[in-house]
Amino acid sequence: MDYKKSKAPTNTVTHNLMDFCKGTDNVYESVAIMSKRANQISAKMKEDLARKLKEFASGNDNLEEVFENREQIEISRYYEKLPKPTLMAAQEFLDDQIYYRNPAKEKENLGNDL
Repeated sequence: MDYKKSKAPTNTVTHNLMDFCKGTDNVYESVAIMSKRANQISAKMKEDLARKLKEFASGNDNLEEVFENREQIEISRYYEKLPKPTLMAAQEFLDDQIYYRNPAKEKENLGNDL
């Protein structure tokens, strides 16, 4: 996932609450969808960061020797400057980039068709 291409703001933005009702007709369902997506984004970011920092891990477990690796610091700063996963998920939801479905509603609609 390319986080740099995200159009999400890096700071908090006030949104109209009704904008989150458009796809689901329910604010709480929309928040649950965004929450699950934010967890996915967060897990992916954590995995990517750990993989990149693992390249710089040293084999020594000596507390006396602390090495400050410039590349490691730059990678950490890059991830600190990225938008938060919740903001990314909210932006994806507003841009209709999240696929979601509600099996309970689908089952209810099937019952009405009979």
